[in-house]
This record gives sequence, C-alpha cells and structure tokens, in this order.
Amino acid sequence: MATQNDGAAQDDGAAHDDGEAQDDGAAQGMGDSRSETADERADRQWAELLQEVRVAQTGVQILFGFLLTVVFTPRFADLGDTDRAIYLATVLLGAFTTGALIGPVSFHRIVSGRRIKPQAVTWASRLTFTGLVLLLCTLTTALLLILRVALHNSLAPWLVTAVVAWYLVCWFALPLWAARRHTTRD
Repeated sequence: MATQNDGAAQDDGAAHDDGEAQDDGAAQGMGDSRSETADERADRQWAELLQEVRVAQTGVQILFGFLLTVVFTPRFADLGDTDRAIYLATVLLGAFTTGALIGPVSFHRIVSGRRIKPQAVTWASRLTFTGLVLLLCTLTTALLLILRVALHNSLAPWLVTAVVAWYLVCWFALPLWAARRHTTRD
C-alpha cells in the first residue's frame, strides 16, 4: 500500500484536495504544478488521507474506550435519566464515529488492486469527513455529560457551546476561509 509519495508534505494547492476528481486537464498533468498523472494524484491523495485518518482514529479509539468503561463505574448508578440518555447518545455517536473513521481502511482493503483508486479516494474522503462530523457530535455530547456531572449548574451548556464554536472555527471555518482565500481559479 505504500507509495513513493508517503510522507510527502502537503502542498499549497492542498486546499482543493477534497478527494473529488479535478478537471481532465489537471488529472492528465496539464495545468497542475505537480505534473502528476491521475494515478499519481490518487496515490498522493490516498497517502495524505491515511495520515489524516491515523490522527483522528487514535483520538476516537481512546475516547470510545473510555466511554465504554464509564458504565462500569460506581458513580454511573447515580446518574439521572437525562445524563444516562446523554451517555447513551455519546456511546452510540462514538461507535458511529469509529466506524466512519475505520471505514477507509476497510474500503481500501476490499477494493485494492481493482484499479479504482481515484474512486476509492473519493469514497474514503467522504467517510473521513462524515467521521469528523460525527466526532464533533461525540465530543459535544461527551463534554456536555462531563460538565453536567462536574458543575451541577446551568453553566455547562454555555461552556459546551463555546467549545463547539471553537471546534467549528478550527475544523471548518478556518480551512474553508483558507481554501477560498488562497485557491486560484485557472
């Protein structure tokens, strides 16, 4: 699965690397500063995507493992119905997040060697983006539960809102702003 592009640094044009195929000119190496073929581009995008998934997967697996143990702690029995519902939602979201972020690996294993890497990159990219959105939801509910238990007051939703706003800025607003500002249309 390793390619000659493994470990390559992200380029200035990475803002348009969303897994979707570019126009035919860029895919054939014309008008693209890299002068890469469609297969080379797919290999590079795949390597970059795997690096992104590795980072997200590690955090999700640690969070999900922690969530699975909470139910066995003595304090769990003291949770009220609302907090139990938040906990169950968090565990289910964590499970869906784990599935979405591990999905690209399984996808690659199943379609490897069938000469459809550009399509595999597109689908794996979609699974990864879905996983990131689910991760946002998982972190939101986990933080809400923890702050409700720790603070016992109405400050918890406000703190969660502030953290979610920060996630939205870091994960979506800033990258979209950078893509819009630094991407040129040829």
